[in-house]
Amino acid sequence: MQRGLRTGLLGGSFNPAHGGHRRITLFTMDALGLDEAWWLVSPGNPLKPRKGMAPLSARVQSAQKQARRARIVPTAIEQQLGTRFTLDTLRALKRRYPKREFIWLMGSDNLAQFHRWKAWRDIVRTMPIAVIARPGYTGQAMASPAMAWLRRYRVPAASFQKRGRWSAPALVLLRFDPDTRSATAIRRANADWAEQYSQTGVRDRLTFRRIQTSEGV
Repeated sequence: MQRGLRTGLLGGSFNPAHGGHRRITLFTMDALGLDEAWWLVSPGNPLKPRKGMAPLSARVQSAQKQARRARIVPTAIEQQLGTRFTLDTLRALKRRYPKREFIWLMGSDNLAQFHRWKAWRDIVRTMPIAVIARPGYTGQAMASPAMAWLRRYRVPAASFQKRGRWSAPALVLLRFDPDTRSATAIRRANADWAEQYSQTGVRDRLTFRRIQTSEGV
């Protein structure tokens, strides 16, 4: 059976996007044989405070800058879909793009708190998940309630890449040289970073729609 385009989905605030996002995405694409990756720039993360969150248009522009000349597509499609929780977004994407094979990408810092996500077991059943190690979070992630449940579904990266078609549940754990860059550190060093992205009416290259700046603060 011919497989569809294998697409990694990396969600987050991207407040701002930085070289660490790019590096970890390119590494994962190579490790799993992905055709491309989408950065899902969230209008608002239910687990993160709104204070200090830059406008959606600025965050998307920072992501577009980091994604240049790579098979990475930054998108604010969640705003168009009207979804707030990860499970709803993933289900909507599978309905909209039935010929694609998606895999959810997340750092080990998210795995450590994955059990707090809405219907997280249903997320696992919706599409395969790849977890990328992040400095300082490996111990918490491996000891987390979610990992205790997910452990039975672990698949080696090499065999996962060779599969004819993907199925869920499936969990791949990836390790690579640590990258200490973080959006938090960038904001601490430059609280006004978003001012360089003053362009309005930014176009989303995936949906071909302009991003509504009034909804992403």
